[in-house]
Amino acid sequence: MKILGVIPARYGSSRFEGKPLALINGKTMIEWVYKRALKSNVDKLIVATDDMRIYDKVKEFGGDVMMTSNSHKTGTDRIIEVAKEWNEYDVIINIQGDEPLIEVEMINQLIVPFVENSKLKMATLKHEISNKNNIVNPNIVKVITDKNGYALYFSRTPIPYNRDKKDAKYYRHIGIYGYNRQFLLNYNNLEKSVLEEMESLEQLRALENGYKIKVETTNFDVRGVDTPEDLHEVERIIKIKGIKI
Repeated sequence: MKILGVIPARYGSSRFEGKPLALINGKTMIEWVYKRALKSNVDKLIVATDDMRIYDKVKEFGGDVMMTSNSHKTGTDRIIEVAKEWNEYDVIINIQGDEPLIEVEMINQLIVPFVENSKLKMATLKHEISNKNNIVNPNIVKVITDKNGYALYFSRTPIPYNRDKKDAKYYRHIGIYGYNRQFLLNYNNLEKSVLEEMESLEQLRALENGYKIKVETTNFDVRGVDTPEDLHEVERIIKIKGIKI
């Protein structure tokens, strides 16, 4: 089984334009993501971008990069374009380009279920929520699973609803995905779902069309970057923990 890791990196962003090229301790965010992900068990790692500035920067630090269409509406669309070009790979790992603190173990953990089950179509990660404020935060996507670790639902609202205020665990969905390549290539042919549009969560398309998503529990809760303020927090964490690439 051959594993391809893809990091979608778009220059335009309503909240933080040029985010992949933002500097973190003197290096661009895309370099942080790439070099940390490169230590994982993927057989090949490639950045998928729509901007020559990002393309040139990746080439400059020695990374593999592919120019993709600037008309893609989602990161998944961009990854599908890459998957079409690299047909020798069996599994595609979608590694978010705005998580410079991504842990190698998270990527490796996502590969395991595909090795164990060759029929698996899709997989992702979850992490137990410790901050109660995050349970009600609509920007923190929650997930619930069945007893076998397959997703029942993803939502921006607290799930499950704790009617009787019992002790309960809530899990945050970590936005890193693994796909069977053939399933990924057919993903855009699936009917766009009502739930997907209501929640603005693309993964609900797979569930509503009857496909299972394996959800592994990770001990890591990475800090993504959506705003310049998030970038400052990441720099603070890097300084405290002495993280290097």
